[in-house]
Amino acid sequence: MIQKLERRVGAPLFERTSRRVVLTATGRQLRDELRPAYAQLQSAIERAIESGQGVSSTLRIGYSTPWVADLLGLAARAFGLRHPDCRIEFHEIQLCDPLGRLRSGQFDLQVSEFPLDEPDLTAGPVIFSEPRALMVPAGHRFARRESVSLEDLAEAPLVSLRGDIPLYWLNFHLPTRTPSGREIPPGPFATYWTEIPSHVVAGRGVSPVALRGSRYHDRPGIVFIPFHDAPPIEYGLIWPTERNSAGVRDFVDTLLETAAAQHDTESIGGQPVNRR
Repeated sequence: MIQKLERRVGAPLFERTSRRVVLTATGRQLRDELRPAYAQLQSAIERAIESGQGVSSTLRIGYSTPWVADLLGLAARAFGLRHPDCRIEFHEIQLCDPLGRLRSGQFDLQVSEFPLDEPDLTAGPVIFSEPRALMVPAGHRFARRESVSLEDLAEAPLVSLRGDIPLYWLNFHLPTRTPSGREIPPGPFATYWTEIPSHVVAGRGVSPVALRGSRYHDRPGIVFIPFHDAPPIEYGLIWPTERNSAGVRDFVDTLLETAAAQHDTESIGGQPVNRR
């Protein structure tokens, strides 16, 4: 077999002595060029085996907000009808370490805010997007406005986050400068979400949030003012690139179907409202 291949290539692939057999330069080149195709073939065989055996065991899925959790719950019901032997577990992602549990293997999949630019993680489809709002104290001078601008962030301290958080993600959600380059004054730091509304109520700072947060986190002393010029917050699927199982792929398909059905019955993005 090897000799037949060497005749076809026109050069020896191995150096053979009485003590060892090693690849020649041509052999190493052929090995290196075939390696990706071999890995793809192996992956295809493994997926076929998983598909033939069905989906079982447990899927652990992370979520970043309660409205994401609501959608995951609906998808889990549909998924359970197709795969009754597979158990679904949901766990909230902590703001201070948004990717750590996915990387460590505690999660198989998560739905959280984009952007994502990590070589070991795959950014899957965007499930839905949300308009942004600015969460301010009820007595703040922005509180009676119909909308705010990203330039307005230069006029109020911004609550920020600390932890193992990618800088590009922080710059997108919690910038230090406005689009025109004006400096945004720093406010207090938060580690967990529950700290952010408390800082806002106390008048220590303001915070950009998804506008849908007004339905879940409204409380006395807080007002949600829509942005009229901010890009939406996109919520997408993320999974470890090397751990893409049949169960993950099937749940992704189910979640996309569920999100599309929800979008047909209600506007997942919501309508801008000023909650006072």
